[in-house]
Amino acid sequence: MSNSTKTTYRTAFIFLTLLFFLWGFLTVIVDSLIPRLKEVFELSYFQAGMVQFAFFGAYFLLSIPASFILSKIGYKKGIVLGILMMAGGCLLFYPASSLRIFWIFMLGYFILAGGITILQVAANPYVTILGPEKSAASRLNLSQAFNSLGASIAPIVGALFILSDKIKTAGEISSLTTIEQTEYYAAEASAVQTPFIVIAGILIAIALVFVFVNLPKVIGEGEQKGSYATAFKNKNLILGAIGLFCYVGAEVAIGSYMVNYFMQLELAEIIRNTPFMSSIAHWFLTDDLQSVDAKAVVGIFVTFYWTGAMVGRFIGAYLTSIISPSKVLSIFAIIAVSLIIISTQSTGLVAMWTIISVGLFNSIMFPTIFSLGIDELGDSKPQGSGIMCTMIVGGAIVPPLFGLLTDNFGFGLALILVICCYSYIFFFAYRHKKTEVTI
Repeated sequence: MSNSTKTTYRTAFIFLTLLFFLWGFLTVIVDSLIPRLKEVFELSYFQAGMVQFAFFGAYFLLSIPASFILSKIGYKKGIVLGILMMAGGCLLFYPASSLRIFWIFMLGYFILAGGITILQVAANPYVTILGPEKSAASRLNLSQAFNSLGASIAPIVGALFILSDKIKTAGEISSLTTIEQTEYYAAEASAVQTPFIVIAGILIAIALVFVFVNLPKVIGEGEQKGSYATAFKNKNLILGAIGLFCYVGAEVAIGSYMVNYFMQLELAEIIRNTPFMSSIAHWFLTDDLQSVDAKAVVGIFVTFYWTGAMVGRFIGAYLTSIISPSKVLSIFAIIAVSLIIISTQSTGLVAMWTIISVGLFNSIMFPTIFSLGIDELGDSKPQGSGIMCTMIVGGAIVPPLFGLLTDNFGFGLALILVICCYSYIFFFAYRHKKTEVTI
């Protein structure tokens, strides 16, 4: 490989990795908006969970169509299209927050997720070919680590810029004068608009850069091998797809409602009055913790949930190189279940840190379930990948169900739904391990 080719590949890899970072960030920043939207629009937990339905529903509707779009226009143009769709979704938050119209928010989320879906389908094959084949897995793990880094930073940004000010109730708003109401609504809109306008600007700039970045042609791009009929007949793929549905649903449900869960546990005061915890919160928020909204105080700690996933990804990459991936997956699933049970049976900081620790054991689940699910497909792996990406829709289905259970029965029972998801993942991993032994 010539030096100029290496430089071209390195440049392309850097920008692709930046995209991994951005879609990890944008996927999780949605979680910060949920508690705010819940109060601004006076939504139930179920209605707030529908935000995730709009976001992850795009994966279900667009994953397979995205592969056809990319085969027609090519991966480079597909990446640019995906980035511009993401920017368009962010820009829709401006009129949605100004007009206070919830369905425009939902449309913005859907378009944002549609762009991320196209990038998911397009960026992964590029990362694997930007260099020697023997280091392809290493490059993909590095890109995914930056995806987790974006997810880890998002709660901090959300707490600082979206959740930090107090939201008035409907009664408090009605007691304001017309001028005061107008000023309040403008301030509320600005809290949402500013971060997403900045993000949209960054995305548009990156799209323009990608127009000029020299991306190599993917081998087999535009060719059609394998079939969906063959893929659907593979039992292992179907079981793996269900596992991916359960994993994404459980991870997103926990992340989406963690702030609300911490609020119900009345952790804000505990954090403010515990020196070690208050020092952590103060390091991020800088302001007097007594003057900061309780949601921001507890929201800062959600970052540890996503940081755990990033740290665990590096640890898991090593473990899966020396131990059967299915065995590691089964162990991680059992630990996740145990931590959730401990959280439901505890109070205070024990309940808080055990649920946060689930993030550490989420780390390897997506790539491991994905790789185990498609490892028997041969030429139908691209179709299998499309089916697996479609099942990211779990993030659209499980959180609203989690919210519905919370509305009617509380967080204790709702978390049983998540336990069921991780239990299925254990079943899939254990079954796959037995198949490996048989073979």
